Amino acid sequence: MASNTINQATPEKQRPSPVDTDGMPPGIPFIIGNEAAERFCFYGMRTILVVFMTKYLVDRTGALAVMKPEEAKGWFHLFVSAVYFLPFFGAILADAFWGKYRTILILSVVYCIGCLALSLDNTRTGLLIGLGLIAIGSGGIKPCVSANVGDQFGPRNQHLLTKAFAWFYFSINFGSFFSTMLTPFLLEPHSEAARNFLATSPGWVAALKTLDPNTILAFLETKLCPDIIQYHGPRLAFGVPGVFMLLATMVFWAGRNRFIRMPPAGKEFVKEMFRRDNLLIIARLVPIFLAEAIFWSLWDQSGSAWVLQAEKMDLNFLFEWRSSQVQAVNPLLILVLIPFCTYALYPLINRFFKLTPLRRIGIGLFITVPSFLLSAWIESKIGLGLKPNIGWQFLGFVILSLAEIMVSITCLEFAYTQAPAKLKSLIMSLNLLSISLGNAITSGINFFISNPDGTSKLPGASYFLFFATMMAVTAVAFIFIARAYKEQTSGQGRATA
Repeated sequence: MASNTINQATPEKQRPSPVDTDGMPPGIPFIIGNEAAERFCFYGMRTILVVFMTKYLVDRTGALAVMKPEEAKGWFHLFVSAVYFLPFFGAILADAFWGKYRTILILSVVYCIGCLALSLDNTRTGLLIGLGLIAIGSGGIKPCVSANVGDQFGPRNQHLLTKAFAWFYFSINFGSFFSTMLTPFLLEPHSEAARNFLATSPGWVAALKTLDPNTILAFLETKLCPDIIQYHGPRLAFGVPGVFMLLATMVFWAGRNRFIRMPPAGKEFVKEMFRRDNLLIIARLVPIFLAEAIFWSLWDQSGSAWVLQAEKMDLNFLFEWRSSQVQAVNPLLILVLIPFCTYALYPLINRFFKLTPLRRIGIGLFITVPSFLLSAWIESKIGLGLKPNIGWQFLGFVILSLAEIMVSITCLEFAYTQAPAKLKSLIMSLNLLSISLGNAITSGINFFISNPDGTSKLPGASYFLFFATMMAVTAVAFIFIARAYKEQTSGQGRATA
């Protein structure tokens, strides 16, 4: 009976409550497909932002007008901060006025327009308009998408919520891995290795044997679309992610009749938000989100400071990488480490002590510290005139990715389970505000340490040591935060216990 209910595409307005089943809800595949395509867009665009601002930005005449590294890092983190600050307003729109489905659909269109502006205008004006609209679109839908996952579940299939959030996070990294490899390739001409290989008139087998993504992509391009190479540059590199955002919007619309739509609370939203017990829940979560903010202050520098560091390293490791492509290691590692943590590491730790969500987060915060100590060591070698191999940065990504799984996925699920039933999107937005705050901290620090002559108040390794110390202090403080917190559960359609 439950199976028949799932397979039936019942108009969603007739199903404002979860399907009575112990299986996976019918709307989840559409949400995951939408998330994979949207993340392809966001991370594909984000991956090349710092390189674009420092190498390709032009003025109205078409002449190069690039930014200094510290300025580019400052603006990069300011943009990411805006992306994760605006979810607060998106959550209010969804929970109080439009509902999650309508909010996601409308703001996805705004998102698409932002991608178009960024692709067509490579000046600072185009950058401002494009990133502004993308921040509104991406930021506005973020709390709704993750809360929409939880809304699909009822009492009988609550046990599948952890698995759904894991697959949700899997889709994020699945989309971001491929875009992180593709957009840097589309931004620049073919590498020397790829040109030399193509000059031999190779076949498919020879191309695959190189195991070099850039060479394989160049081979595919010459075979399938040989004229595209002449269009390599910012317009194509930003345009392709825009196409995927359009695809994400279409996938979400296609699932409209299979989603559970929780109606907006209207005036009840305001009453719920200012209820004393709900305010206490928010107050108890704030210290956790503040600690998480410091984690994101470090993590998001894998797209800025680590990219600029990679440009000063030997990029030959297995094959020749591009500085902005190295980030692709992170989503690939996430795809591998999620099942490793879920089915091996967590059960192993549970044999020794109960691994609660807060303990997972705490361990992740401590693990983050050595990733930046390693970056400091790499920078010290660069300062001595050496050119360390990019493999060392890969090791840093292994450490950082393991920490990310313990902190990010856990906080995503934890925020949803602790949230009152009618404030799910709002609480998810507060979780995302921690990412905004972390990037605002990094942006502010980079603008502050930037001297007028282009030098830095935190030169070389001292920059990374500063952030490693900040993370270590936060991890110690989190021990006391976790001990003081009492967990509670608020599932779909139930009030906070």
